[in-house]
Amino acid sequence: MEIFFKKIKTMYWRIVSIGARYYFGNPSVKLKIVGVTGTNGKTTTATLLYKIATSLGYKAGLVSTVENIIVGEKRLTNMTTPDSISLTKLFAEMVEKGCEYVFMEVSSHALDQGRVAGINFIGGIFTNLTHDHLDYHKNLENYFLAKKKFFQMLPATSFALSNTDDEHGVKMLEGIKARKFLYRFNQIPKDGLQGSLKTVFLESFFGEIKKLNLDGLELKFNQIEIKSKLLGKFNAYNLLAVWSTCSLLNFDIEKVNKILETIEPPRGRFEHFMSKSGVMVIVDYAHTPDALQNVLSMAGQIKSKEGRLIAVFGCGGDRDPFKRSKMGRIGVALSDIPIFTSDNPRSEDPNKIIYDMMGELYPEDLKKLKNIPNRHEAILEAVKIAKSGDIILVAGKGHEDYQEIKDVKHHFNDMKELKKAFT
Repeated sequence: MEIFFKKIKTMYWRIVSIGARYYFGNPSVKLKIVGVTGTNGKTTTATLLYKIATSLGYKAGLVSTVENIIVGEKRLTNMTTPDSISLTKLFAEMVEKGCEYVFMEVSSHALDQGRVAGINFIGGIFTNLTHDHLDYHKNLENYFLAKKKFFQMLPATSFALSNTDDEHGVKMLEGIKARKFLYRFNQIPKDGLQGSLKTVFLESFFGEIKKLNLDGLELKFNQIEIKSKLLGKFNAYNLLAVWSTCSLLNFDIEKVNKILETIEPPRGRFEHFMSKSGVMVIVDYAHTPDALQNVLSMAGQIKSKEGRLIAVFGCGGDRDPFKRSKMGRIGVALSDIPIFTSDNPRSEDPNKIIYDMMGELYPEDLKKLKNIPNRHEAILEAVKIAKSGDIILVAGKGHEDYQEIKDVKHHFNDMKELKKAFT
């Protein structure tokens, strides 16, 4: 019965998409739209591409989790990929404002529900695939197949760029019509890429990390030196995806390289500041096991030997419960002082969510764990115990300016809470 209703809903959105395209004059065919899909890195990749395009003088639009932008004009958003009518209307406004390029995040929900059916994409990017949204997709294979729908819908004239360091990177592009390109940091094994006999890549983009520290990244992309203020290995992958896409779009690479030296990350993506007391504070949207592991690992790498890593995070309510114990285990293993708290509990009891997060912990783990369900109080506790040289990482909500409790949204912003706590 559930599958039947899901098919009906998908059919409904496909019909709505066709109607919306007809009503608004099929605006996507008048735009050069590049989509980004994957578990992590979508927002950073799409946002950096938007910033580069506008810096190069192109009129551009952005459709992202953080915000939608039409030629510099920001619009609030409450979902990664809008519904078909809202999205088509957004494209129509972009055409009206003279946009040439649009960079957008493409979520697995939107793909599964047919919300992006019929959009004229000139290119697609795959970042990675890790544990997320299994409350909706039920298993990783269904999640993968939802993402693959994006590349199956790309026409032969478009490009498909995939991270083949990810185990799903080659499979994502097998059997599609679009021109195939890969990007990666790891060397290709002597026995080749898994599944590569079915996949012919037109070009490869290779990256090398030369330096990674608090000052940023020094990289080499296809033997060209790149510098960036962004932090972390995960951002090296985002930057390589962006740089490769710029090459495929025939942007002036020398100018792109200069822009990358000064460009800032999106809000809530490893956003950081140094307090007057010498404590580094980081806010990140990481809300999946893989993303949490990435940001905690990065924070651990930049932390001083004497400093401690204090991690404040939780898991969302009414969402994938299977990742809770995994995130709890990762947080305890990679931080000196883990503080479990609420994220957006929605209709669930925050204490029940925290209990689920403790599912894979051992007695020795519990000795260093702090459970503070109230997120405001958890942040205050982290600031109270932090000393010079420590790092406080608050993960899960990133750019969000609300917390949803008992299905009511309350104003709450991690970065503002932290800055206020340090004054």
